[in-house]
Amino acid sequence: MRLDELPDPIFIARPNALRRLVEELSSESHIAVDTEANGLYAYREQVCLIQFSTPTTDYLVDTLALDDLSPLAAVFENPNIEKVFHASEYDLIILHQDFEFSVVSLFDTMIAARILGWNAVGLGSILEDLFDIRVNKKYQRANWGQRPISKEMMNYAQIDTHFLLPLRDQIELELKESGRWPLAVEDFLRCSQVDSLNHRNGNGDCFRIKGAHDLKPQRAAVLRELCIFRDRKARSMDRPLFKVIGDKSLLEIAEKAPKSNKELEKIRGISKRQVNWLGEGLLASVKRGLAAKPLAPVRKPRPNYQYLNRVDQLRSWRIRKAQSFGVMSDVVMPKDLLLDLAEKNPGSKSELNLILESVPWRLGEFGDELLSLLGSSKK
Repeated sequence: MRLDELPDPIFIARPNALRRLVEELSSESHIAVDTEANGLYAYREQVCLIQFSTPTTDYLVDTLALDDLSPLAAVFENPNIEKVFHASEYDLIILHQDFEFSVVSLFDTMIAARILGWNAVGLGSILEDLFDIRVNKKYQRANWGQRPISKEMMNYAQIDTHFLLPLRDQIELELKESGRWPLAVEDFLRCSQVDSLNHRNGNGDCFRIKGAHDLKPQRAAVLRELCIFRDRKARSMDRPLFKVIGDKSLLEIAEKAPKSNKELEKIRGISKRQVNWLGEGLLASVKRGLAAKPLAPVRKPRPNYQYLNRVDQLRSWRIRKAQSFGVMSDVVMPKDLLLDLAEKNPGSKSELNLILESVPWRLGEFGDELLSLLGSSKK
């Protein structure tokens, strides 16, 4: 099918239309889902569009035009309706943050493609390889908060879900033929269990900036004041932080502690316009930071040698196993579970079961090897 042959999606912007959509989706066993947000254009990103596809119809839900999206909760939480996403992690986080939606019964085509060992797992690459569809990437960074939405943007959003259901069916067949279906099921479940951790702006932790841990404590106090200033400026203008001033520039200001606009102009990545616009606030922040109490990051105690040795052994085992399976190493054992194994160092099947209870396929497939490996590290 050529992209210009796709039927127009149904645009949902009124409560009655939303209720009819919920009725339609509730009658399906599988639906495809995606979201579009405005994180590149707003201080607090928000879901601007939710796309759904059934085997026959594509829908675009205008979340900015609807005051109440709660009817969709029943669809997302229905275990009898499988929700098919591609690279669902970000979608699940923002759906939960904006609407408190929890997704039950998830199928993630990117996770599945990685489990199968596919080399290219981006949706654009998969659509081109399997469906001979070439997607115009022009709208990847579009402002989805703008209204009205152009027809071209609607078509782009539609493509993100239109092919997911046939893709899902093909991938399921390959997973079952390869014996990796149980592995996919446990990873879909792990992925769907997102928490409400707020990853948005406003955290105020200057040590999230790369390189901040290398600053001397007084300069770290300067960086904290600079971060507070930038956050307030971004909030007042409804801009993302990087569109006020970038992390690298902020870090260099903290390091060099300029005292004038002329010195600010020497900072890499800052334009003269930014100096004129932000200079007074940046210099005042530097002054406050230099007068503040020195700031040091909370440092975790260095792990002991035995723990680090177990981590190295587990990583080496994981690499070998991944090569034999033809997958990336984290498919064999996710990082959080690997570190948990290294920390708790189970010595029995019952102890191992407690650590790997959320991944029963891996427990059954690798359990004896892991106990033997960890046991040898104790000798």
